[in-house]
Amino acid sequence: MADFPAVAARHREARGGMSLRSLARALSYDHGYLGKVLRGERPCPPDLAEALDGHFGAGGEIIAAAARPGPARDPEDGPVAPELVGYFSSQLAGHYAADMHLGPRYLIPTVTAQYELIARLTRRADGDVRRGLLEEGTAYAALLGWLCQDAGDVAASARWRDATVSLAHRSGDRQLVSYALSNLAMLAADGDDGRAVIDFARAARTGERGLSAKVRVIALSHEASGHAMLGDRREADRLLDAAEGLIPRVDDDRPWGNSCRRTPRHADVSRATCWGRTGSAADAADAARLWDEILGGMSPDARRDNAVFAARQASALARVPDPDRAVDLAERAAAAAGTGSARLRRELLAIPGHARGWLPTPAGRRLREIVASVA
Repeated sequence: MADFPAVAARHREARGGMSLRSLARALSYDHGYLGKVLRGERPCPPDLAEALDGHFGAGGEIIAAAARPGPARDPEDGPVAPELVGYFSSQLAGHYAADMHLGPRYLIPTVTAQYELIARLTRRADGDVRRGLLEEGTAYAALLGWLCQDAGDVAASARWRDATVSLAHRSGDRQLVSYALSNLAMLAADGDDGRAVIDFARAARTGERGLSAKVRVIALSHEASGHAMLGDRREADRLLDAAEGLIPRVDDDRPWGNSCRRTPRHADVSRATCWGRTGSAADAADAARLWDEILGGMSPDARRDNAVFAARQASALARVPDPDRAVDLAERAAAAAGTGSARLRRELLAIPGHARGWLPTPAGRRLREIVASVA
């Protein structure tokens, strides 16, 4: 296999130097694994050699190069231990906990490396182990979609969201398919597309009787957010009431999608967020009062989430208006900008848009200074 990288590179260049990610998508392989094979860091298995040869029209040259004697057998070859499924599941729970403290920038490389290992193992696994790894791969892709979204890399988040949907379908798990569609609703919310949020959330609720309480809570909460973005508080409240009634029934032990259990007063957080998005001053006043109750009971360890919630309350108070409190909360939220959360930055940048009536005042000038510090 000594000349395999050179042979593959020559044919790749002859076809215009196709990017690694594009080639991986075309062949349905993980780009990290494919890159190692093309660099000669991993042996090229026969099925991949055939795929590359056919894709580049190499007339058997790539297959022959891959078949030549090469390095010793990859120590990762062989049966995949079933215990690895539980290992990755426990690691995922730890990543979610770390995200609350660290934010996305430190976690993305670690989670990406583990996802690539899961993808490599999945290709070799069979039966229950393969299904378990597909489920873990789906959950890791979902987390990466969230981390990239929180970091402000919308394009990368969209790719991971699409990967989540694909893996969820491959796993055959209806709960994961619903969860993957709700993740697309969350991405659409950041694009201020309320109608798309509703579309994805309703799709996530398809076959609702067969869905767990947890994925129904997630989908209902996102659908409520979409209606709030369109100014329909009544429908948002109806959906949130349904979600709140399901929360006590959430009892599965899967490590993904657990914000309804992890976040104190999750239903109230969703409600205050929705009320703040309708565009109504009366709804904003209700949201500000509810945020007072929520923030008083939050753990100080949830630094990023506390800052996001404070920024949302600041937006509500800016619309009420209550300039002094809005500025105080914006300052508190801006102090956590070091977490690298683009979501927090986005919430802070939105505050002046709710404060147009008092931006020329001293409080307004101070608000602009705070927002400028994170812009």
